[in-house]
Amino acid sequence: MRIAIAGFQHETNTFVDTPTQLSDFEQADSWPELLCDQDVLAVTRGMNLPIAGFANAALADGVELLPILWCAAEPGGKVTDQAFDAISGRITNALSKMTQLDGVYFDLHGAMVTESWDDGEGELLSRIRRMIGPDLPLVASLDMHANISGRMVGLSDAMTIFRTYPHLDMAETGARAFRVMRDICTNGPPAKTWRQGEYLIPLHSQYTEVAPAKTLYKALDAFDGPGARLVELAMGFTAADTADCGPSVLAYNSSQSEADAMATQIFANLQAAESQFDTTLLSPEVAVTTAMHANGKRPVVIADVQDNPGAGASADTTGLLRELVKRNAPSAILGLLHDPQLASKAHELGGGAKFEATIGGRVPGDAPFTAHVRVHHLSDGQCRYTGEMYGGGVATLGPSVALQITGTQIHVLVTSIRNQCLDLAQIRLFNLEPEDAKILCVKSTVHFRADFDPIAHKVLVCASPGQFPCELADVSYSKLRSEVGTI
Repeated sequence: MRIAIAGFQHETNTFVDTPTQLSDFEQADSWPELLCDQDVLAVTRGMNLPIAGFANAALADGVELLPILWCAAEPGGKVTDQAFDAISGRITNALSKMTQLDGVYFDLHGAMVTESWDDGEGELLSRIRRMIGPDLPLVASLDMHANISGRMVGLSDAMTIFRTYPHLDMAETGARAFRVMRDICTNGPPAKTWRQGEYLIPLHSQYTEVAPAKTLYKALDAFDGPGARLVELAMGFTAADTADCGPSVLAYNSSQSEADAMATQIFANLQAAESQFDTTLLSPEVAVTTAMHANGKRPVVIADVQDNPGAGASADTTGLLRELVKRNAPSAILGLLHDPQLASKAHELGGGAKFEATIGGRVPGDAPFTAHVRVHHLSDGQCRYTGEMYGGGVATLGPSVALQITGTQIHVLVTSIRNQCLDLAQIRLFNLEPEDAKILCVKSTVHFRADFDPIAHKVLVCASPGQFPCELADVSYSKLRSEVGTI
């Protein structure tokens, strides 16, 4: 077998005005820079990425892989047409030169919005189909937060989806995509059924280690395999104001009636779970007060969910920091706060320097926080992940600094490149031990839980203002389907 493989990932927050440029896909951040040809296999090998899982399974089966490219940009505003056309053009151009292909696999996100296309993946798959024709097997893997469109379903033969949040099964999802691809190449495309949910689920409520998400995903196991028999569930990405925003159920089987029956059962589970999701969000005041009064020997983790760069937010809002300073919180660490100018100034002044800092607060509705600080630790920002989710990879934070607010035990971790704080190594990079803190404030929604939960006394979810709205009833959607509600 000869299978062409590529990856093009972006989770688009349409409530963010800053566009995502080609350069954002070319630079390293939470993931590697844009990879081409054999570097796709070499650099991603062993990483928890769908394309790595697909490649590992395919190569073990004796398949010849023809890698084209793989790229991902940190979540943010709409992808520019120039970036989308450039990357998709490179993919289609490479495919046009390939002969005797048995299939094509794509590592996609499923919630990409471009300047011209609300359904970025649907447009990408359309361009691919025009190049490879209607009959060549085309399989994709998607993020659990995919907003799936009818166009995506119709243009692909099958799509597999992450089943954990934090996404610990990304490589596993890619391997499942290969299993399906192998079956399609042998037995032809399966029958498929697609159903869209009728309510939006806030991302902080999608945590799969608790009900109802845990129960919903566990129910999928009964339908797995062999071959292309499976049911997949996407929870949707709520910061993309598009007609397809929200959860979806996909079912595949050799029989259309069986695919329909499988989808009906899981869709009924999804509909019944609407009232069971925990949407609790604490104010910064309540979160910090609760954390300070906790009596455990381990740190309290406060998740600044609405300023999560992993969902497109700026990672520089100051609401939670203000509350920590106002209450003189003991032994507190806040990160990762994105402020390239501040990080650069700290590097110019050097370790131990004391100065008046203007911190973050550069998005509408927020304001910079001014404080006297001391440079605790400087870093080049190269951080090898040690946690389960991103283990094997390297975070590129750019020149970074840990600043201590003068007269307090509060440290702020400042980076030059936006990165979600989801791995304990990102704290230890700054010569700080997370387990010694009383309060750990992370700009993350759920991904931090894989590495932080084991050391936490408790986790508090905080609704400090930011560009990733989690109070969905307050969000002004303009393109949602009329039947879709919020919880």
